[in-house]
Amino acid sequence: MATQETVEHKYVYDFAEGNKELKDLLGGKGANLAEMTNLGLPVPPGFTITTEACQAYLTTGREPDGLAGQIEAHLESLEREMGRRLGDPGDPLLVSVRSGAKFSMPGMMETVLNVGLNDRSVIGLSTQAGGNDRFAWDSYRRLIQMFGKTVCEVPGEEFEHALDEAKHAKGTRNDLDLDADDLRGLVDAYKKIFAKHTGREFPQEPREQLDLAIRAVFDSWNAERAILYRRQERIPADLGTAVNVVSMVFGNLGPDSGTGVAFTRDPGSGAQGIYGDYLANAQGEDVVAGIRNTVPLQELEQLDKRSYDELLGIMARLEEHYKDLCDIEFTIERGKLWMLQTRVGKRTAAAAFVIAGQLVDEGLIDLDEALHRVNGAQLAQLMFPRFQLDHDVPPVAKGIGASPGAASGKVVFTSARAVELAAEGESVILVRRETNPDDLNGMIAAKGILTSRGGKTSHAAVVARGMGKTCVSGADELEVNVPAKKFTVGGHTVGEGDVVSIDGTTGKVYLGEVPVMPSEVVQYFEGSLDPEHIDNPLVRAVHRIMTHADAARRLRVRTNADTGADAARARRFGAEGIGLCRTEHMFLGDRRELVERLILAAGAQEREDALAALLPLQRADFVEIFREMDGLPVTVRLIDPPLHEFLPPLEQLAVNVAVAQERGEDVAKEEALLSAVRRMHEENPMLGLRGVRLGLVIPGLFAMQVRAIAEAAVAVTRDGGTACPEIMVPLVGAVQELETVRAEAEKIIAEVVGDSGVEVLIGTMIEVPRAALTAGQIAEAAEFFSFGTNDLTQMAWGFSRDDVEGAFFWRYLELGIFGISPFESIDADGVGRLVRIAAEEGRAARPGLKLGVCGEHGGDPDSVHFFHEVGLDYVSCSPFRVPVARLEAGRAAISTTGSDSR
Repeated sequence: MATQETVEHKYVYDFAEGNKELKDLLGGKGANLAEMTNLGLPVPPGFTITTEACQAYLTTGREPDGLAGQIEAHLESLEREMGRRLGDPGDPLLVSVRSGAKFSMPGMMETVLNVGLNDRSVIGLSTQAGGNDRFAWDSYRRLIQMFGKTVCEVPGEEFEHALDEAKHAKGTRNDLDLDADDLRGLVDAYKKIFAKHTGREFPQEPREQLDLAIRAVFDSWNAERAILYRRQERIPADLGTAVNVVSMVFGNLGPDSGTGVAFTRDPGSGAQGIYGDYLANAQGEDVVAGIRNTVPLQELEQLDKRSYDELLGIMARLEEHYKDLCDIEFTIERGKLWMLQTRVGKRTAAAAFVIAGQLVDEGLIDLDEALHRVNGAQLAQLMFPRFQLDHDVPPVAKGIGASPGAASGKVVFTSARAVELAAEGESVILVRRETNPDDLNGMIAAKGILTSRGGKTSHAAVVARGMGKTCVSGADELEVNVPAKKFTVGGHTVGEGDVVSIDGTTGKVYLGEVPVMPSEVVQYFEGSLDPEHIDNPLVRAVHRIMTHADAARRLRVRTNADTGADAARARRFGAEGIGLCRTEHMFLGDRRELVERLILAAGAQEREDALAALLPLQRADFVEIFREMDGLPVTVRLIDPPLHEFLPPLEQLAVNVAVAQERGEDVAKEEALLSAVRRMHEENPMLGLRGVRLGLVIPGLFAMQVRAIAEAAVAVTRDGGTACPEIMVPLVGAVQELETVRAEAEKIIAEVVGDSGVEVLIGTMIEVPRAALTAGQIAEAAEFFSFGTNDLTQMAWGFSRDDVEGAFFWRYLELGIFGISPFESIDADGVGRLVRIAAEEGRAARPGLKLGVCGEHGGDPDSVHFFHEVGLDYVSCSPFRVPVARLEAGRAAISTTGSDSR
């Protein structure tokens, strides 16, 4: 009988075996190293351990069967190719062990350099480097420091303190001034720190170092900062990370060596040119960590023109190959250029739009792909205000504009304090000498980040750009003293709690709060800038992409607006109607007294008098809105919240009455009001007498509103306008409720409209789960559905949206129960399923049923894509979010093609 051989699962790939399409398996770094290898670029040899190996390890707590043998086989192949053995005392092969997930997570996971060094091979490394003892001992101290912190959780600050003490003893602030003897002593100090915290000597066996480093990279996928970053960026938690084992090349061999990061275009503005940072006699972590200030990449031309020219040629080739901005890490080892990484680079919102337009002009991508490469969150960032500097406001310092924006706030010097103050509602600016991955919490909480070290490619800059945070880095005029909670600059001392303002475009730092002005993108949307005649590449790019989005999208975009002013602004922003006009807002202010008369009415006549007084006021409101939305649909929601919300709170009113009675004052009116409030009091008013229930219980209330809407529509039409009213009945749970209201409304509409030509649609808001589940019945009495996803989410989950955000949502997000609040982005599996059921069954009963959404999800980018997929006709959102919804509706229409824009 034939036997079937067991085929071992492949967990390890040589760089030559992969390509850039294998990001799911090899991670972004591994896939791109493979791609560059196959392009014939100078990549140090190495291999990649797949994300599948990581997933298996994280699931079982141990390495999958066969992994160790495959690593051994690939290591032996690497040793043959390099002509050296890992940790050989005479001629050692050293490797780096680097993380590499599918999506870029800069600094969030672990890297260990110089793996393979020990007390014997450090001598061999010196010989290999031509007797360069300083280089060898510098490399060894870096390994102990990184291995100790990353693999064994030794507090990193202890290593930093030891390095500071060594520099202090030498009388210098620059680690390059430490000689071989200083670094040899530092290695001894690092070993003692390692032994103190781990209870063992630093491991001397190279293969043990390698295996422990690989496991540490796997484990770092679930490190707190990595989890937090994934939640922030909405990266799935189950992807895992690949591990890249790469033969070391050294930028710290002397002045003819170095390391750098380059961008094929400016990641801040999108401008074409040469952008990046270079640091001579350094390893890559020095650039990213920002521990020494770099020089601009252009200066490499004077230092090493041959490497500079080769690098520029490779940059051009990579950008043409990837058809996008590329972020490149490189090392020069004694005049030899090596490519360590490339990836599609993170960029600011402004750069994303500008670069997309440029690449279309260059014929590298089409407009569909350009639209796919930007998103609504980026557009929203571009609509934030910027500093108003029309008078002379002198900056106190200038650094590098690493991530654009205008941010003012109270200075804090630790991430913990940033989180604490932000939770109290304060705007804060996180000030550090340099940030590191442990600062992620504070960076998320802060309005802006300011560092005295680092460049455009430092940790602070890269992470801030990814999050859309304002950042100024490398402001080296600042003397930052974290323990003393202050910084000094130009004779000024700024302490914790003092306010500063930072401009992430110019890099300027100001004392105090600087006033802001609208962005040019907002001015464009409001019509005050002509995109065809303005010398602003960003506005032109936004106009071009928005025009394509509008042409591509199927979903219409309406606005939520309750006043003529809101309606007018939304229309300038491109709204194609009003999807939600909340009439309860029209009962506030001076009209509260009329509402009180309605509630306190002793009989039918008093109630009718109160409604008659409200009628002309409501009619005037609708006339104003219909005029602003001339020719566009306006969905008016009949009054929704409980009437007692228009009255004073029960407790406050009871106290006022008691105090007045004690003083002997006449409180007859107040007592009547108190009696009415008590009569209407509900333990859970959001599930009580509101919406359609009010219309059925309070005679004449809905009738007054319907009449006001119809009369306003007729008045506007007779004045030469076009009114398109849609009356929406809220909180319907049974078709009989809607049928009852509709019967009364149709009589009034017929009476008012006559032969004016005005058409009034009658529909309902789907916000009760039962309505979604009986949509087929309700559609027989409704000409449109508008999904009120705020209440639908509240009722589907059993959450009170007014209470739960601060009560326990933070814990749900922390535990991973939520990736994001279901009130912020639609819960597609639960609430979304109700929307899908209602849409399908509603249209089955009434094929021409108009479907829209008017909850907050109507302006959320991810939710817009869901509503497109479900087949809704329109989304409705606040005026400011209309451009975002338009863009995302266009992206949804072309989302079946193109690459992931994350």
